Amino acid sequence: MTPDKILVIVGGAVLIGFVYWFFLSKNKKQKAFIVSDFVDIKVDGGYSPEVIQIPVNKKTAINFTRTDPTPCLEEVSLADFNVKKTLPLNQKVSIEITPTTAGEFTYTCGMGMYKGKIIVK
Repeated sequence: MTPDKILVIVGGAVLIGFVYWFFLSKNKKQKAFIVSDFVDIKVDGGYSPEVIQIPVNKKTAINFTRTDPTPCLEEVSLADFNVKKTLPLNQKVSIEITPTTAGEFTYTCGMGMYKGKIIVK
């Protein structure tokens, strides 16, 4: 086997390992942050808190403040609520939702790489 083939195989294995670590190893269980009227979510390398719990049939304001200049995080999408908003850097953007059914709903960045969860009970 020639050195260039060995280099390609080793590089590919390292790249596969990195992709697995970056996308799949972050599936740690997080406790839901219980919300009543509003919640402030910091957008910095992801969402914090990542999991929130809100009551069914109650208007709740979700306030996003982006401090990370990463282009992927400049938009947030709550597809189940038909909401997509641009998040300017260092400015609070408020999204009001009134969920009418219980369940789990996701919100994502514009590219779908960063995710959060809304638990409605």
